[in-house]
Amino acid sequence: MSLFEDTPLRDEAVKGRPLAERMRPHSLDEFVGQQHIVGPGKPLRRQIERDDLSSMILWGPPGVGKTTLARLVAGLTRADFVPFSAVLSGIKEIKAVMADAERNRRAGRRTVVFVDEIHRFNKAQQDAFLPYVERGDIVLIGATTENPSFEVISALLSRSKVYMLESLTVDETLLLLRRALADRESGLAALGVRVPEDLMRSIAVYANGDARTAYNILDLAVASARDGEVTQQVLEDVLQRKTLLYDKAGEEHFNLISALHKSVRSSDVDAALYWLGRMLESGEDRLYIARRLVRMAIEDVGTADPRALEQTMAAMQAVHFLGIPEGDQALAQATIYLAVAPKSDAAYAALNAVVAEIRAGVNPPVPLHLRNAPTRAMKDWGYGSGYQHAHEFEDALPDMACLPEELLGKEFYKPTGRGTESKIGERLSEIRKRRERAQ
Repeated sequence: MSLFEDTPLRDEAVKGRPLAERMRPHSLDEFVGQQHIVGPGKPLRRQIERDDLSSMILWGPPGVGKTTLARLVAGLTRADFVPFSAVLSGIKEIKAVMADAERNRRAGRRTVVFVDEIHRFNKAQQDAFLPYVERGDIVLIGATTENPSFEVISALLSRSKVYMLESLTVDETLLLLRRALADRESGLAALGVRVPEDLMRSIAVYANGDARTAYNILDLAVASARDGEVTQQVLEDVLQRKTLLYDKAGEEHFNLISALHKSVRSSDVDAALYWLGRMLESGEDRLYIARRLVRMAIEDVGTADPRALEQTMAAMQAVHFLGIPEGDQALAQATIYLAVAPKSDAAYAALNAVVAEIRAGVNPPVPLHLRNAPTRAMKDWGYGSGYQHAHEFEDALPDMACLPEELLGKEFYKPTGRGTESKIGERLSEIRKRRERAQ
């Protein structure tokens, strides 16, 4: 008998429970998403197939299947499943469950203890699990939306395998919604409500990779349907906002990021904020926006204001740390900074010029005086001969050339007179003139 044949979970789908709870899969083959760990031949699936479980931490955003996966692991390996909430449980409850688990082990049964939001347990509470994990009384499965490196004690981490779960794609979320709409026993099919495909996709996009959110919206929309159909107005009423939704792989996605980038480049702060707001309201991935702001700092501000890169990297960290909606303010702050910053693409153009030279030229060898000479033979061959150590010269400006002879005089970086780059330009002009006189 295969471990991947349908195995009913102990919590049967019961009418009256939330749709997300009723639609939990009963087998890994029904499980949607996370194919990098539960697909055929992947690490976690192989562990389950071998019935060789070890403690693990499931790290990922909300609504991607952490609890469902933990229940499937327990059910498919025929272990007792004990759910814990880090919000509601303390050391007293932990010890009571551990005593039962120890008795189970002596009777030849395994216990999977699932701790939801394990990052909310303090150090003492997490420490309470350690002896039972070490003795094998329990298989601990912790779920967290926070980086376990910071939120889970090192002793537990060292005894656990960390699996990183990813947000569901729009297509994966759509698949879940279609199943719910077609399922007569546990889903919504018995209600006979029609939901047009474009509105299903809008729900999937709005959910932003969170299956629970998608199910909740669909459930509310179906309950609010008029004349047996969910309309755009019904969906907007449910969401309490205009449906500015768009497929993140579609044209509008690229149109909006293009508008944001070009508004920042043009120093139009109000337009930049407007296009940022459109992307946020459309459910765009915040880290995608943060990555694009980092690119703008490098490509369009550059050395005219080197702090722009610091600001955007800090915004990216703030988004990761705070999440939605607080992290959105960090994106707005970074967008304002970039829009009003002095602009220069000189560094960007300089690298492009270097790459073009390399691709078109013969790429002469490194001059002997710049080569490392770790052996006596290399020194005899002239490696390092004539090298001038910068700190032995006035202003740390040696006379030697560092470009190959064939490229002497080439100037790839041409700073503008804007922002910090004006000072960089003055310094660079002085350096180049002194080097030219020396050569």
